[in-house]
Amino acid sequence: VQLQASGGGLVQAGGSLRLSCAASGVDFSRYSLGWFRQSPGKEREFLMAITWGGRMKAVADSVKGRFTASRDNAKNMAYLQMISLKPEDTAVYYCAARWDVSGGYSDRAPDFNSWGQGTQVTVSS
Repeated sequence: VQLQASGGGLVQAGGSLRLSCAASGVDFSRYSLGWFRQSPGKEREFLMAITWGGRMKAVADSVKGRFTASRDNAKNMAYLQMISLKPEDTAVYYCAARWDVSGGYSDRAPDFNSWGQGTQVTVSS
């Protein structure tokens, strides 16, 4: 599956953004997804997973209550809605996919075999 993330940009603290992840090439509905981010000098951080049924799993404490993942399998799209953004949310955000016929999920980056190119989110104070 090929993924392309978009929707990043510059936003003030307290603002909102919605990232999109467009998938192509396969039956998207049998892939679980993960959202990650990486800031300069830091390791890639797992944010949350979303099963092919649309359930969010393993939401990171750093974004719990502020970020929400969703997907529209009919459109081959996934979304990350972000509210109450903070300067520490500044990072490159990635969507990733893994084949998961069981309807499960993973929170480990090595388990994902398809990655989008990333989209930059910058939150100013």
